[in-house]
Amino acid sequence: MIVLTTKVEEIMTPNVLFLDQNESMEKVSEIFESKPIHHLPVVDEDLIVVGIVSKSDYYKLQHCLTFFQSSKIKEYNKALMRSLLVRDTMTKHVVTLFPDDPVSKAVDLFRENLFHAIPVVDKEKHLLGILTTFDLINFAFKPT
Repeated sequence: MIVLTTKVEEIMTPNVLFLDQNESMEKVSEIFESKPIHHLPVVDEDLIVVGIVSKSDYYKLQHCLTFFQSSKIKEYNKALMRSLLVRDTMTKHVVTLFPDDPVSKAVDLFRENLFHAIPVVDKEKHLLGILTTFDLINFAFKPT
């Protein structure tokens, strides 16, 4: 039985990879190409969450002919990613959760919106972790 009063901190992913808002999108490309993750919280110099970049956002930036994988297209995309900063491409209005929020709040947020990851922050908005729909699925269907 799923207990929706469980706290977010009990099922979130702690110690997540994150980006500085002043990094180039080339860093995003490196992470998404080498790690099995789909969302990267973005922080400022004080580690306060200021945005998020999803893998789908990243793919939308790439040239539409990437499907054909020619060397010219790959070079075009690399140059594009070097020229863009994270702060210029990230989603800026980010919903966040607190560690002591109930899972039911996260479920409601996911149900009402089209995103699949929510940064978990402290009262000062410092990044503590991330909660994804994948975390919720693992929680809901964990072996008993």
